[in-house]
Amino acid sequence: MGRGKIVIRRIDNSTSRQVTFSKRRKGLIKKAKELAILCDAEVGLMIYSSTGKLYEYASTSMKSVIERYNISKEAHQQRTNPESEVKFWQREAEILRQQIQNLQENHRQLMGEQLYGLSVRNLQDLENQLEMSLQGVRMKKEQILTDEIQELNRKGNIIHQENVELYKKVNLIQQENTQLCKKVYDTADMATTSKNAFVPLPYGIHAGGDPYAFIQLQLSQPEQEACETSGSATK
Repeated sequence: MGRGKIVIRRIDNSTSRQVTFSKRRKGLIKKAKELAILCDAEVGLMIYSSTGKLYEYASTSMKSVIERYNISKEAHQQRTNPESEVKFWQREAEILRQQIQNLQENHRQLMGEQLYGLSVRNLQDLENQLEMSLQGVRMKKEQILTDEIQELNRKGNIIHQENVELYKKVNLIQQENTQLCKKVYDTADMATTSKNAFVPLPYGIHAGGDPYAFIQLQLSQPEQEACETSGSATK
């Protein structure tokens, strides 16, 4: 059996009215949250109870929602009233000038200038802000230096590996050169030995087993010359 329809009118009983307000307020805020999440809408909700208590919900912030509402409302009025448009732009210019002035003043205070008129609490807040900013700068600097060190280490490892490979190649080339030189010297020695083995030995014979020791021969006068000398003496 379904629920019957409730007549929409003021609830006379204060207790029932408070219970109904609490339940429906929670349901309304829940629906506003769901609408903001599902539809990517900017939602702002303000509820005042009968006792004057405020309940609010904003998907971003209530201040931004109200500012956007006022801008939209003024823009709507501008399309119908030229004077309102002039006032709107004058007000916007004044807001921008005020923001620029505040930013310049804040910048001067961060630089340590124009600190007169600030209380001890304001100076402490400024000091904390500077300390937080300095800490952020240091952390960023350390991160950059760490990244650079890691990159240099990586490049150093690559260069080291390349040097090891080149050293291996140089050793291999040296070994090959050594083997080639040995082969060349062996071939030259063999050719020299073969050449010396077939050289004729003029006017000498080998002495013993040493092929390089020669016996020199001395030639005597022929016998005919001796006979002629004897004949001359007889005559």
